[in-house]
Amino acid sequence: MSTQAADDGTPLDASVTSVASDPPASIGGWAVRSADPDYRAAVLDLLGALAYGELSAFERLAEDAKFAPGLVDKAMLARMASNEYQHYQLLHDRLVEVGADPTGVMTPFVEPLEAFHRLTAPADWLEGLVKAYVGDAIATDFYREVAARLDDDTRDLVLRVSGDTGHAQFAVDRIRQAIEDDPRVGGRLALWGRRLMGEALSQSQRVVAQRDALSNLLVGGAEVQGFDLVEVGKMFNRITEAHTRRMAALGLAS
Repeated sequence: MSTQAADDGTPLDASVTSVASDPPASIGGWAVRSADPDYRAAVLDLLGALAYGELSAFERLAEDAKFAPGLVDKAMLARMASNEYQHYQLLHDRLVEVGADPTGVMTPFVEPLEAFHRLTAPADWLEGLVKAYVGDAIATDFYREVAARLDDDTRDLVLRVSGDTGHAQFAVDRIRQAIEDDPRVGGRLALWGRRLMGEALSQSQRVVAQRDALSNLLVGGAEVQGFDLVEVGKMFNRITEAHTRRMAALGLAS
């Protein structure tokens, strides 16, 4: 696993995650847990949001590849876009397998995710890299945190599709080099990273507030082990701390 050194010399892992180190015990498989209609609805919401997020990430990375400064960067973004689409396909196939309509399940999340992307449209290549590394990772942290409390089958799928597609070290290397070449870039990108964090949290809260099943899942209404209001607060604290570490890995203040 690749690491970067912070300005104080402390090694920093480029692929930072926020999930608690001691996750709850297994609550069983999908076949048993899905008998609860509230639980099933919550999981379908989660998979729908994640599936559209992966599809959107594929689209954005493929588009960003056109602005890459060289062939190596273009090829890297194209590979990452391909990985995102493979993740989407896994989620699509799982939704079909459990008897859900993928389009119908994803539709409620199109508008909030597109709103996030409209509000965080990068102005240049470097802002796009920061968004790919930091912005998308915030959403990934949320899904991984929730998945840690779900049935074994759903958890394994979410962890699989939430794996790093090459964003981390690629973005860290390019951005740190850009800051080394022109230190003035760092201040602008630090502000951009803070904006990404604020918008991501805002849209996440909006989605949870609008989706009753997902909201109940977070506060324990679906009887998921380990989730209550206190734990939700701790979860968002971990996500924020992971964001701070990612910004540090880039050489930026959070």
